[in-house]
Amino acid sequence: MVVFCAWISRSETMHSLLEHTQMSVDASDTALWLRRFGAVAEPEQRLVCFPHAGGSASAFSGWRRRLPADVDLLAIRYPGREDRITEPFVEDMDEMAGEISAELAPLLDSGMVLFGHSMGAALAFEVALLLEEKHGRSPTMVVVSGRSGPGTGGRDLPDDDDDSVIDFAKSLGSANSAAYDNEDLRPLLLPALRADLRVIRNHSPRSGRTIKSPLSIYVGDSDPDVTVAEAYAWSHASTGESSIKVFPGGHFYLVDGEAEVLDDLSARLRRARGSKPVLPSG
Repeated sequence: MVVFCAWISRSETMHSLLEHTQMSVDASDTALWLRRFGAVAEPEQRLVCFPHAGGSASAFSGWRRRLPADVDLLAIRYPGREDRITEPFVEDMDEMAGEISAELAPLLDSGMVLFGHSMGAALAFEVALLLEEKHGRSPTMVVVSGRSGPGTGGRDLPDDDDDSVIDFAKSLGSANSAAYDNEDLRPLLLPALRADLRVIRNHSPRSGRTIKSPLSIYVGDSDPDVTVAEAYAWSHASTGESSIKVFPGGHFYLVDGEAEVLDDLSARLRRARGSKPVLPSG
């Protein structure tokens, strides 16, 4: 069971992370759960990104500069952090998936692609299922990153106490794990991570569920929590085409390998152009 914690881009300092967490970000042109990075007048596609456990929408803010200019970049805004800092955390994945899918359903006409990393991968899959089951259409592609596929078991999650949560986060090998030793940042980071760990712990998905959307699987070759074989187990969760891309790096390969990741993702987005939302059979 994989969790991605403390994703801080290399360009961010501790001070800037503190500002991201405390300051309200303008989201006037988005719905409750969505933040848009850069305005695209007539998007050819929409890329919706689901953050890791303990993470927030701003983790994807730097992606705008490397994606195709006509892709509308959106990220999911989890409650209890950044511009939703005053709201209580949601600790139920089904509840989150239901609310997010309802907001995304009207946007499916533009060729929507979902990208989720770690906990975000599991949530993106649940959203794709609901879009198909309750709204009659599916994304043109779902990208699951840094997460073991269904039925592969997973690592035990830590207890709720601070030391256990911090040790767990550090064990994933983040170059920015020092953030948890910062007395100013620790009270801002730990509550969100602890709440998201509860989301994962409480989630009991039914076995054998599949989506119709094609699945792209991303994983780091030295991820301490996810082997390549465990990641490839996602291929059984789609009746469409599946492919896997292995990147150099660990659970945080997205940070150091951002350019390679976004080049590959951009190529996949281009190949998906013109694909209509997948309709359920019958």
